[in-house]
Amino acid sequence: MKFVLAFMVFMLASSPLAGATPGEVPVGSQLPNAPMQGLTGNSEFLSSYHGKPLIINVWASYCGPCLAEMGSLERLSQRYGDRFNVIGISTDDYRNRAAGFLAKAGTTFPHYIDKQLMLENMMGANTIPLTLLIDAEGRVLLKVRGAQEWDSPEIIEVIGQTYQIDM
Repeated sequence: MKFVLAFMVFMLASSPLAGATPGEVPVGSQLPNAPMQGLTGNSEFLSSYHGKPLIINVWASYCGPCLAEMGSLERLSQRYGDRFNVIGISTDDYRNRAAGFLAKAGTTFPHYIDKQLMLENMMGANTIPLTLLIDAEGRVLLKVRGAQEWDSPEIIEVIGQTYQIDM
C-alpha cells in the first residue's frame, strides 16, 4: 500500500502543468542526440550517456526547490551511480549564476548549461525542477515535476521498477 501511494504521488508529480514546450519529446519517445555545453566539465553529446540508464535534472540558480533537492540527487548518485548516470542541466542565462548555485549545492555529478533553451524545450521544462528518467537507449521513461527526495525508499523503489533493476 505504501508503494502504491508513493507511486501515485510520483506519477501526479510527473503530469504536465501546462502545454508542451516547443519541440518537447514526450514520454515513450527517443531524445535526439543534442549537444550539451559543459558547466562542470567538458561539453558532450547526449548520446555519450547511452548504454546506461540516465537521470536528468533540469534546474536554475533562482529556483529554491531545485537547490533543496540537489542533496538527495547527490546521495542517489553516490549510492547507485554504478546502475545509472545522473546529470544536471541549468537553464540559466549566466554561467556565473549557475556556478554559484553549484557551489552551494556541492554536487559531484556532471552539469551542463542550456542558454539557448534547446534542451529545456526538448525535455519539456515549462516548470522546474524537472527530472527525467531515460533508458539506456535514450528513450524518455518518466518525467517528474517538482522537488523530490530522490534517495527516499519510496522513490528508490519507483526508480528500480522504472529501470527494472535491483536497487
